[in-house]
Amino acid sequence: MRRQCGLRFRGSTTVGELDGRVVVIVGATSGIGLSATRACLRAGARVVAVGLSVPPGLDAELGSGARVTVADAREPDTARRAVRQAVEELGGFHGLFHVAGGSGRAAGDGPLHELSDRGWEETLQLNLTSTFHSNRAAVEQLLRQGTPGSVLNMGSVSAFSPSPRFFSTHAYAAAKAAIVGLTLAAAAHYAPRGIRFNAVAPGLIDTSMSARAMGDPQILEFVRKKQPLDGGRPGRPSDLDAAVVFFLSDQSRFVTGQVLAVDGGWTITDVVGKGE
Repeated sequence: MRRQCGLRFRGSTTVGELDGRVVVIVGATSGIGLSATRACLRAGARVVAVGLSVPPGLDAELGSGARVTVADAREPDTARRAVRQAVEELGGFHGLFHVAGGSGRAAGDGPLHELSDRGWEETLQLNLTSTFHSNRAAVEQLLRQGTPGSVLNMGSVSAFSPSPRFFSTHAYAAAKAAIVGLTLAAAAHYAPRGIRFNAVAPGLIDTSMSARAMGDPQILEFVRKKQPLDGGRPGRPSDLDAAVVFFLSDQSRFVTGQVLAVDGGWTITDVVGKGE
């Protein structure tokens, strides 16, 4: 079941909102994760940034407040090592943003009748299982510490607002819907401990994952109508920055179990057209 949250937060991050916080961002070296890493650092956090690769010069750009680690989020111990690094090298652990994931189209994801076993398994491993690993690592550490904390997961509008003509990757949609379920179940269970779980659900964002869509004039015309805010455009990674800082900061200390669509209007816009 989709849940909406009626939240209000500033449209840009403010220095100091995350002062004293140490956060782990899994999937931090490109796209939404990299933009969020920069935003968290600007807001005063120290960050362990985990990614599959490191762009040249990123360590120097992020500075002494960050530790950049090359690792695969699909490996069970990746997040645990990152959390341990946060504690040992940066002095604590207060929150996690799990971004890692992506399309399984190349592995065989697609409409159900075309979806291969490999496409299903690899897409769920990349998106859902990696989220499980990082969420488990975060809550293990917070329980050891006996402290409150915040876990933020990456969902997608695909979980509850499908686009059958242009985005029929059913394993991806299933994985993102399961992430919402995991987020809500964990939020309910750990609320008495002060550990919050929330999710952001973007529409189409201009990242390397969306290269296929960004190169297709038909899809871009669809998105122009489906995401009508700000002139009708694909989202930018930075469009999520303020939401990420909000959920990881004390501004959201009374918010848990929520899914925030950052989608340019995707989920409330009806685009008339066959199969859209």
